[in-house]
Amino acid sequence: MYKFPKKFLWGGATSANQSEGAWNVNGKGVSTPDMVTAGTKEKPRRFYKELKPEEYYPSHDAIDMYNRYFEDIELFAEMGFKSYRMSIAWTRIFPKGFETTPNQEGLDFYREIFKSLKRKKIEPIVILSHYEMPYELALLGNGWQDRRCIDCFERYAKVVMEEFSDLVTYWMTFNEINCLANVFGGYLAGGILPPDGPEMQITENHERKNARFNGLHNQFVASARAVINGKKINPNFQIGCMISALCSYPYTCNPEDMIKNQQTFQINNWLCGDVQIRGHYPHFAKRYFKENDISIHWTQKDLKEISEGTVDYLAFSYYMSNCISSDETVGKSLGNIMTGIPNPYVKQSAWGWPVDARGLRYYMNEAYGRYEIPMFIVENGIGAKDKLESDKTIHDPYRIDYLKEHLLQVYEAIEDGIPVIGYTMWGCIDLIWNGNTFFDKNYKVL
Repeated sequence: MYKFPKKFLWGGATSANQSEGAWNVNGKGVSTPDMVTAGTKEKPRRFYKELKPEEYYPSHDAIDMYNRYFEDIELFAEMGFKSYRMSIAWTRIFPKGFETTPNQEGLDFYREIFKSLKRKKIEPIVILSHYEMPYELALLGNGWQDRRCIDCFERYAKVVMEEFSDLVTYWMTFNEINCLANVFGGYLAGGILPPDGPEMQITENHERKNARFNGLHNQFVASARAVINGKKINPNFQIGCMISALCSYPYTCNPEDMIKNQQTFQINNWLCGDVQIRGHYPHFAKRYFKENDISIHWTQKDLKEISEGTVDYLAFSYYMSNCISSDETVGKSLGNIMTGIPNPYVKQSAWGWPVDARGLRYYMNEAYGRYEIPMFIVENGIGAKDKLESDKTIHDPYRIDYLKEHLLQVYEAIEDGIPVIGYTMWGCIDLIWNGNTFFDKNYKVL
């Protein structure tokens, strides 16, 4: 018998831009995901500075959760959820990002969601920014590299934390904040505009890399301010950071592979964790910035705020692990944010993603040993091409097996002595995939 803590928060997870739809109603402004076209495995998604009427934009409609949230929450309650991890769309509150007065209709919408969850005894777990920012604000200074974003985010965070202080206890600042340290994260996580028209995963250059890491720094400061202000609003708030757990192993026991993996792990995982949890940049950051000619435009005030605005818990997503090799000629596998060398000791999903449940326990032990704060698994799941049977059911033993294997490792991590707040499966309802933003389920193939 596997017993989890009595107050363990079981539940599911979504994000606003992947589920809500209703992209331009009741005062909502345009967000950065609203400017990204659909894609397929063969056709990359594209960005244009102006909307193209001939293109399809999945976030505009998504799964229409904006109009169907009540019945969705009914289903969550039927499933036995104790928690629901979601995000607030910044542009429903401040449509352009730099206004001083919030959009009341947006505040009213989320209040009704939180009240509906509370009536079903489901704890809301809220992320302030999940891969979106106001598009008008992104245009103003090319995304988060512009320091004006810090003040705009601080205003937004204060408004929603004050508004919902009676309904929300668990908060997170930025979803998978370490994504911005990756080439793919420039526009996705930082609102740094790609060239007009090409696919989103663009070729890196020094200017964009410098912009990404300055944007990341500005998010660190914004996150710290949200924590500082949030604790003033309600000392009982539990405010966490959210990391994509990019677990990796050396491909061989060659010392060169060991060092390469160590350095990769540092930038992928510990950089953001150290700043948000320990309150300062780690020792390896200075050398990394120097060798990559990255100049961070920080101030002493920034560093003071970062030191004071540390988080209460580490939230993270976990989907896979990969191997790292010093040999650049070794082939790479598919992945979420990261790619790596296929591990011959783990199987792969239908999407070609490595399935490594034990990697979850490994990461949790490594992270807890470093930070010693409670942990919260807020994304874990598997994508598949589910078949709708004639009786309107889906038989998915592959998903059951995946979840069972990973939850057994969560149990083992708890037995290892790690305090775990909860587990929210991604996604608990159909939604848009951020990778190519396409539907391939019971809707239509794009």
